[in-house]
Amino acid sequence: MSADTKIAELLTELHQLIKQTQEERSRSEHNLLNIQKTHERMQTENKTSPYYRTKLRGLYTTAKADAEAECSILRHDLDKIAEIKSLLEERRIAAKMAGVYSDSDPPRKTMRRGVLMTLLQQSAMTLPLWIGKPGERYEVDDIDEEGKERHTLSRRRIIPLPQWKANPETDPEALFSKDQLVLALYPQTTCFYRALIHTPPHRPQDDYSVLFEDTSYADGYSPPLNVAQRYVVACKENKKK
Repeated sequence: MSADTKIAELLTELHQLIKQTQEERSRSEHNLLNIQKTHERMQTENKTSPYYRTKLRGLYTTAKADAEAECSILRHDLDKIAEIKSLLEERRIAAKMAGVYSDSDPPRKTMRRGVLMTLLQQSAMTLPLWIGKPGERYEVDDIDEEGKERHTLSRRRIIPLPQWKANPETDPEALFSKDQLVLALYPQTTCFYRALIHTPPHRPQDDYSVLFEDTSYADGYSPPLNVAQRYVVACKENKKK
């Protein structure tokens, strides 16, 4: 099966999943409205009867099931999107290796620096948000470096970029903490440098604020600079012999 055919099938499946997501959302909204109306009646009557307790218990049970069903479909949506993006990247790499470029995807060597910086920021903004169960952690994949020939490297020579964006409100333990040593992408460059976390993100859309090591400053660190979650990774200290 060709990549184009597979992508077309996945897009069709994604379309159906999105329709199911909307149906689940409409169902849950109807039930949430019933919960709200029941609470309003209780406040009007100023009493909590066994009838209302039983009714609310059933409504909340249904609301929980609706939320779990919607969450399950959303996970399938994210899986389909990730699979489509992976196939598109494989097709782009295959075309690059074959020397075939489209107008919308020129060779890396002809890209202006400003265009490359914009692509890096867009990649960070579209990083999927990880929605995990309590105690569940994200997985990461190795990503080929753009603009160079493919190399074969050992695992110890590779630092993978995150596949998911962590939500500080639900998974704060997945984020680097203040004063932690990391490697971060220096703004307007494609190089990672050692830095200290100045301020972790407070919301999913926020960046890290980091202090880059810089001997030109009296304290050895630059002023705080913002770096997207995607471009902040763990720094492994060299073992002293």
